[in-house]
Parts: sequence; C-alpha cells; structure tokens
Amino acid sequence: MSGSSTPRVLLTGFEPFGGESVNPSWQAAEAVAATPPPGLSVTAVQLPCVFGESLTALRSAVAEVEPDLVVCLGLAPGRPGITPERVAINVDDARIPDNAGAQPIDVPVVPGGPAAYFSTLPVKACVAAIREAGVPAALSNTAGTFVCNHIAYGLGHLIATELPHIRGGFVHVPWAAGQVTDGTTASLPTETVAKGIRALLLAAASTHDDLRVTEGATH
Repeated sequence: MSGSSTPRVLLTGFEPFGGESVNPSWQAAEAVAATPPPGLSVTAVQLPCVFGESLTALRSAVAEVEPDLVVCLGLAPGRPGITPERVAINVDDARIPDNAGAQPIDVPVVPGGPAAYFSTLPVKACVAAIREAGVPAALSNTAGTFVCNHIAYGLGHLIATELPHIRGGFVHVPWAAGQVTDGTTASLPTETVAKGIRALLLAAASTHDDLRVTEGATH
C-alpha cells in the first residue's frame, strides 16, 4: 500500500445475533476506530447478521469509504484468540436462522462464482503481528458457512471482480470477557482484541509479500 495520503481502512463488525445483547466483533471495530493505529484512517461500520442484506451493506460501505483495505470481523464462539481466515467458500449452509429468520441450506453465496476465494490479506504476517502485540492468534482455514463466511466470500468476489486494487479479508474474534460465565469457554477483553486488530491492520497495510512460515493444520 503506497501513496502520500493516509491509507483508508474499512473495518466492519456484526450486530448481535443468537440472542446475545452485544457482538464482540462490533465492540472491537468501534474501539479500533475510536483509537486507530498510527498512520491509518479507520472507519467502522456495523453489518446486519442477515444473509444478502449484509453484503448489500458491505458494498454500500465500500462505495462510501473508498478504502484501500477492508477487514471484516465476526464472532467465533469458543476460539481462544484472533483468527484471520485464509479462505471463504461459496456456500450458505446455516445451522441457525439469521436475524431475519432465513436459514439457507446449500445455497451458493454467488451463483456461478468460483468454489472459494483466498484472503488477499497477508494472513501469516497478520497472525505474527497479533502475537507480537501479546494477543493470542492463529491462522484459520474455515470461516464456517454462516453469515461470516457469506461476508468473507462476498468480499472476495467484490475484490476479484470489481476492486482488484484493494486488499481485504475476514477475521474471527473470540467471545468478549463477561459474555461467558462458565469459567472454561475462551474469551478476551475487548481492548485486548482491539490491540490485536490494530497490529493486524498495520501489518496488512505495510506487508506486500506474506511470511513463508508454517501455519498449517492437520484437521
């Protein structure tokens, strides 16, 4: 990412879903936008947790912000750290209804689109940067098949077909501290997640070629 002007970042999070009163992805996005990393202009936009409508909202936000970098955040219950997603697949297969009551089963995100899109973020460099900031992180190879993957794939399609000059990808965050009370489910304070996302954004904005390090998985 180059140029004399300050790079513009669009950072999205989701509205609450599944009966929760808050969504950690939006809490983190708001916190990062309120105190952005140095040298970056960050605009936070909340997306509806609704198939279709969420992509419409994302497209509108991209058109308004005209970002150089797009990072979409979502909640991954049970994951212990921040997990940049490597790939999104072209299928909506909802285990639970979205916030509009829709529950698509084996429906393509984009009819006729490719089977998958890889993130255009330097995902391994992002993981390393988050860890260097003292925040747990790992590379993920599945964004699920709910609205998070829907947005991840839709963003990939938008970049590939219309906006190849921007970079973007999807990142999952864990429960916020205070949302879980069983003492065993993983969670992180919102400011800790925000700290990790700030490090991710700086890495994404400054890294052209990703790190060639092992972040693979056997399952």
